[in-house]
Amino acid sequence: MEFLNLVKLRQSSRAYEEKAVEREKIELVLEAGRLSPSANNAQSWTFVVANDTEIKNRVADAAYKMGGAFVRQAPVVIALVAEKPLLISRLGAALKKIDFTSLDMGIAAAHICLQAAETGLGTCMLESFDEKKVKTALNIPDNRRIALLITLGYPADKQREKKRKAFDELVRWNRY
Repeated sequence: MEFLNLVKLRQSSRAYEEKAVEREKIELVLEAGRLSPSANNAQSWTFVVANDTEIKNRVADAAYKMGGAFVRQAPVVIALVAEKPLLISRLGAALKKIDFTSLDMGIAAAHICLQAAETGLGTCMLESFDEKKVKTALNIPDNRRIALLITLGYPADKQREKKRKAFDELVRWNRY
């Protein structure tokens, strides 16, 4: 698939078919995240996959309270857990006043979601959830932070037209 067509295809899915996602497809999606770039090649993430129905529903319930009722429909939820970055990344982040770990997590999430779309799967990134409940459900240590959750499954919602600002509103050449 042409890359720009893939970008146009990817959307946030908020309805999923009652169909399990094959482990090979989950691993392919995670591999895209694993291979994504990160500041200083820190790779300061762990991907925790909830595909056991009982565990996944406990995670979904932690998101449901925050408005994610569709999360229970998804057969898989992936938690992106921030790990302690390398010292050089922490120093660079402090000097530049930029949270490299959050940027890296966003890049990994984008890779995961684009690979999922190319594989025929739908995703939705969730930033709003009860982190303590998700940590308990997935046995994530208290000293770790969950950057985001991503639902994964076969989409049941229809493809929507992307509403984006015009190119000329967002692009500047040679000066602001």
